[in-house]
Amino acid sequence: MADDKTTIRHLPGDKRASTVAMVRVDQAGEYGAARIYAGQLAVMGGRHAMVGEIRHMAHQEKRHLDGLDALMTRRGVRPTLLHPLWHVAGYALGAATALLGPTAAMACTEAVETVIDEHYGEQADLLADGRDPELAAMIDDYRADEVAHRETAAAHTGGGAFPVMESLIKAGCRSAIAAATRI
Repeated sequence: MADDKTTIRHLPGDKRASTVAMVRVDQAGEYGAARIYAGQLAVMGGRHAMVGEIRHMAHQEKRHLDGLDALMTRRGVRPTLLHPLWHVAGYALGAATALLGPTAAMACTEAVETVIDEHYGEQADLLADGRDPELAAMIDDYRADEVAHRETAAAHTGGGAFPVMESLIKAGCRSAIAAATRI
């Protein structure tokens, strides 16, 4: 039983549902990206010249994921209930695109990072009011890496190498963002 001297600790960060959803969906997205790269690296091994670049991008995604995991813990934000799906779907997408070859793997990255750049841009606009400077700084930092990933991938694909696949991946990413925001 609490006495009068007990203080209530409030979790840090903006508590609006929209901000909490941002943290949840961003963590889910970074987790999915890490799984995509894991699937690609498992299939490609060390056999392709692009493996070094994929490892570098995977390392950056791991940094993003670690940052968002820590933020979720500090703020008491629950992860998406779709986490098990992202675990399997991300890895499968990475492995499948790598099986098609390194150009397809990079086309996957280009498609995913295009949607993530748009997504992070929308979030940055919403946070421009100063309501959550910590999250805004993370988004700006991570977005810069995602744009670099997209540009690296585009340099290897020439842009639009697999238009149908890229359109499907973009649609899937947008659907995943919408689902993780709510679930």
